[in-house]
Amino acid sequence: MPDHRRLALLRHGESQWNLENRFTGWTDVSLTETGRAEAREGGKALRKAGFRPVVAHTSELSRAQDTLAETVRAAGWGDIPTRRSWRLNERHYGALQGRNKAETEREFGTAQTNAWRRGFADRPPALSRDDPRHPRFDPRYRGMQAERLPRAESLADTLKRVIPCWESSIAPDLERGPVLVVAHGNSLRALVMHLDGLSPEAISSVNIPTGIPLLYRLDGENRVRSSLFLADDETLRAGLAQAAHRT
Repeated sequence: MPDHRRLALLRHGESQWNLENRFTGWTDVSLTETGRAEAREGGKALRKAGFRPVVAHTSELSRAQDTLAETVRAAGWGDIPTRRSWRLNERHYGALQGRNKAETEREFGTAQTNAWRRGFADRPPALSRDDPRHPRFDPRYRGMQAERLPRAESLADTLKRVIPCWESSIAPDLERGPVLVVAHGNSLRALVMHLDGLSPEAISSVNIPTGIPLLYRLDGENRVRSSLFLADDETLRAGLAQAAHRT
């Protein structure tokens, strides 16, 4: 057995609402063709790094699941066991979901909009329980108690639901071999915050680019030994600049 564990984090490729500069959250939005190409490039980068997961984890949202499928095909891995969890869903942006970010900034101001987007404890305006966008109307969450389903989330709220998935599912799978997690900008930021021990202030400046794998080496206690993005400097700079806009 190797003396380290490998974990790859991959944010889904560009979605249609990323392209339209809209708050997406739990809304199920498809990938653009650019997003599918980003996912394929991520798969090629993982294959080049000699990474082959024994299991993949993803969210209940199709943009993450489709990214995983494109990544697996491009890497030539064949069938990979997959676990899906709502806990890896994007942060729920509440009543902002579907709204254009620039329009939101004009209405509420730059400081408030940035607090909703980048802050740790700031929740956006919540959906009403009867709003058709409420996840209780989505059949994927029909088996969950309605009071457990979010109407709006801060990054702190997202962290609280991601950590149980890490502890009960992802971390145990690392004992078997490499693990791939394909999820979203904020659910992955929450996981990075936990792995790297970042403060709420530090995580506000962390961006996860779409389609560029972040590869961790962990010790036997799942403490970080090293991490790097699998991209050349120019591609990474462009990806991080886009991520700051898309998050």
